[in-house]
Formats: sequence, C-alpha cells, structure tokens
Amino acid sequence: MENISEATEFFLVGLTDAPELQIPLFIIFTLIYLTTLIGNLGMITLILLDSRFHTPMYFSLSNLSLVDFVYASAITPKVMEGFLTRNKIISYNSCAAQLFFFVAFAVTESFILASMAYDRQAAVCKPLHYTSTMTSITCVLMVSVSYICGLLQSSIHVAFTFHLSFCHSHVINHFFCDIPPLLAISCSDIYKNESVVFTLASCNVVVSLLVILNSYLLIFVAILKMQSAEGRKKAFSTCASHITTVSIFYGTIIFMYLQPSSSHSMDTDKVASVFYTMIIPMLNPLVYSLRNKEVKVAFKKVVGKQFSLVLDRYCKP
Repeated sequence: MENISEATEFFLVGLTDAPELQIPLFIIFTLIYLTTLIGNLGMITLILLDSRFHTPMYFSLSNLSLVDFVYASAITPKVMEGFLTRNKIISYNSCAAQLFFFVAFAVTESFILASMAYDRQAAVCKPLHYTSTMTSITCVLMVSVSYICGLLQSSIHVAFTFHLSFCHSHVINHFFCDIPPLLAISCSDIYKNESVVFTLASCNVVVSLLVILNSYLLIFVAILKMQSAEGRKKAFSTCASHITTVSIFYGTIIFMYLQPSSSHSMDTDKVASVFYTMIIPMLNPLVYSLRNKEVKVAFKKVVGKQFSLVLDRYCKP
C-alpha cells in the first residue's frame, strides 16, 4: 500500500442540500442527540449510584450505554453543525478519528450484546450456579475483550483506509466518514481493503450472532421445561429487553449489508445509517428503562430524592 494522499480535508455531502430542511433537521437531530446523552449517561449514573444494580447484567448494560454515547457523539455533532452552519468540511485527521471511534465502538457493541446474551443464559438455565459462573473477573474479562476487539479492528480499518490515495475526489457522498464512501473516492487499488472489510465484518457478525442464537436456544429450551407459568413469564421478562435491543441492532445490519447489491442506493444507505448511528443509541436506554421495573423504580427514587433535596434547600422558611 502506498502511503500517499493528496487530501488534506474532505467535503461531506450530508443528508440533503435543501435549504428549507436544514433548520427542521437540525432541531430533530438535536432532540435525538440530547435524548441519547440524557438516556445513556443517566443509565450509567443510575447504575453507579444504586447498589442493587451492581450485578453482571447491569455492568454490561452500563458499558453498552457508554458505547452508544461515544459512537453517537463521534458522528451526530458534526451532522448538526452541517445543518446549522452549512459547514460540511472535515479535516483529514478528523475524518480518520471519526471513522476510528465509530468502528471501534460499533464492533464493541456487537460483542457486548453477545456477552449479555451469555449472561442471560447463565441466569435462566443455571440460576443456582449464576454467581459462580458470572463472577466479577468473568464480567470484566468479557467486556475488556469486547473493547480490545473493537479497538484492534478499528485500528486495522483506519490504517488500511487512510493509506490509500484520494486523488479522484475529496467529496464523500455521505454524512460521516464511513469506509464504503471513502473507498469509492480512492484512486488506489482497493481490493485488499474490501477483503479486510468483508472478512472482519463477517467474523464479527458470525461470532456474535452464534453466541446470541446459541444462548437463546438454550434459554428457550429451559423455559419450555419449566412447570410454572409464572416461572416462564419471569424468565422471559429477564430477556425481553435484550431481545429487543439485539433485534433492532442486527435487524439494521442485515438491512444494510445483506441485501442484493443491485438494490443498494446511496440515499437508502444514508437513511439506514441514520438509524444505525443515531436512533439505536437513543433507543437502547429507553428500551431497558421502559421494560425494566427495577430501573423505573430506581429512577423515580433518585429523581424523588433529588427533588426533595431541592425543595428542602429553597423552600425552607
């Protein structure tokens, strides 16, 4: 690979150039981003403050919220800036950094979701051995491996992508620096890049989905063997939020990458990317909070406590 590049900056085409849509879209994406920040950082804070959430499942959930917060923050603010100021220029180094953080934390999320499936399997299939199976060391190891895989793969993608020469065009037909639109404007041989992308993406999806599907197959068998209807309901409720999150995450990936190439269009990919990079990070904490009674009770308790402190401070005679 030749280490040459005439580009010092890129121009992001964005979602639309229609002037009448810039302010409405800025407002919409601002609300989405604020909801993402409040939801994910609130979930992390709640888990840290309430000792009842110091368990393997919520340890993984707090890391899932951190991952969603970081990779949404790597993309959404730049999109909002483009809507507000019409400045769609991104420097070469900023583009590389954006790609690095996006890929690193997207890959990390896929492996964290797999580790959460394994946690649910241990809780449902062998509840008496749960504490000995999901020890603190095991939890930290699974999450650490998820981050390491994400960072290593992201480093590989960035190294391969930004050793290319971008001499055909500096206009990226997307709203953020992603690998496919960057390869499209390169004048270097991209065969190795495409092979690396396909190989690593396939490994991520296959490994994580195999773990998830195997875990839920064992969970389903264990639920069928339960005699009590109440027990079945409780077992399913412990997995419902995770199933919803996995369905949203991998449903989007399948829509984006497992459709015939003839049906691909850049506009469709942009819309799917909005869902993947912005909507999912916003939905995850909402799904876990709305479907989890413990989270809702703890949230009301924390909010009520803080409200009482404010009243005591400012409303005393």
